[in-house]
Amino acid sequence: MGIEAPEGRVADYNADDAGRATFSPQSYLFVPGSRPGRFERALSSGADAVIVDLEDAVERDAKEAARDAIATWVSRQHPVLVRINARATQWFERDAKLGALDGVAGIVLPKAECAEDVASVVELARRRVPVYPLIESAQGMWNAMEIAKAPCVQRLMFGTLDFIAEMGMPDDGEPLNHYRSQLALISRVAGIEAPVDGVTPDIHDLARIERDALNGKRLGLGAKLCIHPQQIEPVHRCYRPSEQELAWAVRVAEAASKADAGAITVDGKMVDRPVMLRAQQIIALAESLKQQAEK
Repeated sequence: MGIEAPEGRVADYNADDAGRATFSPQSYLFVPGSRPGRFERALSSGADAVIVDLEDAVERDAKEAARDAIATWVSRQHPVLVRINARATQWFERDAKLGALDGVAGIVLPKAECAEDVASVVELARRRVPVYPLIESAQGMWNAMEIAKAPCVQRLMFGTLDFIAEMGMPDDGEPLNHYRSQLALISRVAGIEAPVDGVTPDIHDLARIERDALNGKRLGLGAKLCIHPQQIEPVHRCYRPSEQELAWAVRVAEAASKADAGAITVDGKMVDRPVMLRAQQIIALAESLKQQAEK
């Protein structure tokens, strides 16, 4: 039940046992729900998915107007995700009902701390809308497996800034890597897409966002939240296959096609089924990117 990549762009590739392709966004761009003039620009930014934000980016007295603006604008022609306000707030119920609209491709649920939080969104939306729980608290991290297994959960998102504030941690860098790995492991066990890493707050430090994105990829995350369009390209460079990765995948595929029933080795290393599947994923993503570039 994945979100289709916007026209002209491709997200991460995953292949199931039958070889069917599914695409998962690698970049999610936030846009304030109170700034409808920016909605279209966000969609043309190059991001794989856009999140219209009703929570942190919108002042209390502007939340009702922002919700109305989203409901008026959203459609199948420009589907977006919507970050609603948390379940404990006065705006939650009306926000969650936006999930009933065709143009709402999913609901980003902040402060998710239990499976009931997810179930409430689905109930209010009155359809099986994809839900993206934001893990932002110690309680949410403790219950992350329960949340990941809740109905309609597409993938987990890591709300790093709120998490470090609650935990009293010094920054959002290496100290969070244990929790990033934990979310990646939980997502794999729960059978959902790889989690989405939190934002890099400095929008002008492109070298840092590239380091942050590469760090997340190495830990098993599959995407990153962005707060400015200029962060998108560095994120894509990290999460999409490099020339070296593609060359390795081609060597694995060629070796597998020429092998008999015996063991296969590539670059002096044994190649088993999981390695071959990974190589197939890389080749398929590269081919999809090529096809999109030729359109």
